[in-house]
Amino acid sequence: MSDCIAIIPARAGSKGIVDKNIMEFCGLPLITWSIRQALESQCVDEVYVSTDGERIGEVAQKAGANVIWRPNELATDTASSEEALIHAVNEIKERRKVSTVIFLQATSPIRTKTDIDNAYQTFIENEFDSLFSMSVLDDYCIWKKKQNDYESITYDFRNRGRRQERESLYLENGSIYIFKTHVLQQYKNRLGGKMGMYEMPFEHSYEIDSLKDIGICEYFMKRMMEGEENEKSVYER
Repeated sequence: MSDCIAIIPARAGSKGIVDKNIMEFCGLPLITWSIRQALESQCVDEVYVSTDGERIGEVAQKAGANVIWRPNELATDTASSEEALIHAVNEIKERRKVSTVIFLQATSPIRTKTDIDNAYQTFIENEFDSLFSMSVLDDYCIWKKKQNDYESITYDFRNRGRRQERESLYLENGSIYIFKTHVLQQYKNRLGGKMGMYEMPFEHSYEIDSLKDIGICEYFMKRMMEGEENEKSVYER
């Protein structure tokens, strides 16, 4: 038994989309995708779902995850994921040893089991304390409003320069987080200590927060699944 587990927080009270975490998505309840990806990866020993919802718990257990029942005060609109993670880790440590947590967001399903394994390998090989998945942003001209004016923050609009000369930016895409349990306890944060990044394709950065996101995520999820099937058929020839 390894000391690496996966935790998937899944609160029941979603307002934007009713029962979002268990809605049908590409033929399965949304949370089932993250559970399957974690269970099929090589680095995860056990998968836990932190929830306050009975239906979510039933779906999670059917998919092969263990359930950590979250108290009501940690299932409000103002409760943070960190609070749920700390509660879950404390509960799990009463049952078994755990030193490393892979935190997956159910609303970011466009990932593969290989992504999880590669992110973990990057984490271990570089001796990181925490890691987040990201996508590279090249040539994004981003502005922000500043009082009654506007300010370009990723480049200087007065000296625009060549696209190739602009620095790359990194989008924290919310798909995979890995951290040592002592980081969570010390910083009350999923990130801290020696931090690293794991790159994923930009299209894997889409997540489901509102109804308009569902079609976009379904499109890229199906493309990813088709790519996996094509890769399998190549090896089977």
